[in-house]
Order: sequence, then C-alpha cells, then structure tokens
Amino acid sequence: MIRKCGDADFEAIFEIVNDASAAYKGVIPADCWREPYMPREELKQEIEAGVSFWGYEEKEGLIAVMGIQDKRDVTLIRHAYVRTGKRNQGVGTRLLRSLESMTEKPALVGTWAAATWAIEFYKKNGYRLLPEAEKNRLLRKYWTVPERQIETSVVLASAKWTNLMR
Repeated sequence: MIRKCGDADFEAIFEIVNDASAAYKGVIPADCWREPYMPREELKQEIEAGVSFWGYEEKEGLIAVMGIQDKRDVTLIRHAYVRTGKRNQGVGTRLLRSLESMTEKPALVGTWAAATWAIEFYKKNGYRLLPEAEKNRLLRKYWTVPERQIETSVVLASAKWTNLMR
C-alpha cells in the first residue's frame, strides 16, 4: 500500500534512507560520503522545506519512501529509497508512478552521476538525462546543494519536461 508519511514515520524514513544509501559508499566521491548519509536534522530540514514523503508499506511496515516537492513550475522527486532487502520488486516504480500522478508539472530528479543503478531506474521509467549546462542551471535553481554535489550529480527529467521545455 502507498500512503502519505506522517510525523510518526520519521524514524522509519530515517532508517530507510540510511539503509538504502549505503549503496553509495565507495561509489560517490569520498568527500561527499558521510555517516549517517542523511542525519536526522537534515531530514527534518528537508521536510520543513516542503518535501512530502510517501511510503510503500507492507505488513512489516514501511519498506520504501520517496519524496515530492513542489518548486514553482516543476515537481522534484526527492530521496527515493527502498530497503536493501526489498529492492528489484517494482516498489520504486509503483511509488514513482503514484507521485507522478499527483502533479501536472514536469518532474525532475537529481542523483549522483556515479549512482548508475539510480540513473538506469529513472531511464527505465521514461526519464532522460539532461545536458551538463542544463543540469548545472537546474540544480542551482531548484535544489539547495553544495557546488561539489552539483559537479558530481546528474539531473533527469520526465517526459513532460521533454515535451514542455523544448
């Protein structure tokens, strides 16, 4: 079942994000890695900044989370994570489709350039990689991330972006 996460889900979101992000360790630049990957205070700040988390729940509880954030003329898909033991079962795709159905705006996703599995996931779901200059512009316009992260990230766009922004 897909449902909106509430305050009571904070610890589960924290656990899922930090469990799943372990895949980045040794893959993303070492100067961008930290433990925990997303500290509680940062997660709290993301929620306060308007990231609304949705979760995929099974009988044992939340197994995946994905955030959606309205940013003027676009929607950002943020912090998409599936528990390590629950990957490759279609959960991420179901969450992504659910979030996409909540907006008429084009969706953008930022991820690490070295996270090839994440890039392939979004490509498989109809997103396309944007050129370097456009990626840099969009990361500065819609996200609040350090320059080092901009240098080492990519942005993918939904088909709505492709169709509306040409």
